[in-house]
Amino acid sequence: MGLFTALLTLPLAPVRGTVWIAERIAEQAELELEGPERIRRELLELEAAYDLGEVDDAEYEQLETELLRRLRAASGGEGGGPWP
Repeated sequence: MGLFTALLTLPLAPVRGTVWIAERIAEQAELELEGPERIRRELLELEAAYDLGEVDDAEYEQLETELLRRLRAASGGEGGGPWP
């Protein structure tokens, strides 16, 4: 039955290959969007905005806490770290 199934689904091979490639691209895009490097860059941008007076103290603290939480999650350290 395995050979018969393989022969019947052979025309779908290009579709399966395309789906597999699309999944890998989506995974890579997600890593780039939520990766530690991106979050560190956002932290630096937040600090620069704070230094320029574009962000007040309360907003800075809130955004920094959220970015540090995301950084910890992206780094795989969901607990035990120095951040709240």
